[in-house]
Amino acid sequence: MSEAKIILVDDEAPFVDVMTERLNKRGFEVVKALNGDEALKRLREQADIEVAVVDLKMPGMDGLELLVEMKRLRPLLEVVMLTGHGTVETAVEGIRQGAFDYLLKPCEMESLLEKLRGAAGRHRRHEDQVITYRSLAPKMRLQMLADMDTAVRRALGIEED
Repeated sequence: MSEAKIILVDDEAPFVDVMTERLNKRGFEVVKALNGDEALKRLREQADIEVAVVDLKMPGMDGLELLVEMKRLRPLLEVVMLTGHGTVETAVEGIRQGAFDYLLKPCEMESLLEKLRGAAGRHRRHEDQVITYRSLAPKMRLQMLADMDTAVRRALGIEED
């Protein structure tokens, strides 16, 4: 079993290829995408992707736009944003939009691995909550709602305003 199945989204093909190789060697299964549209297509095709690593600066659909679309499509998907120096404010906005965390490029491999493992762990906890919630009697569901993360509520179709 792999550490986690992730999608790596960046418009720089050499970077994607090198990172894919490095992550594969560390036990991650990596799906590659070179733009936002390709990433959304892969997400629709592969329901077992747990974490996305998304570059903020890409032509066409940028990382923030992609984050919003990914979370709309798959509320439990965890997203780690990658940003170059000078776009930290945008990465912080990504956190507000539901990203798990962000890293500055270039990042240390150990920092990325830590973020990926944390994101995959949270994804799995949220999936477990969804399964548990669906198995409960209605009265018990109400008690569980109070402690649920927004992503879990969205995955269950319980929207917060």
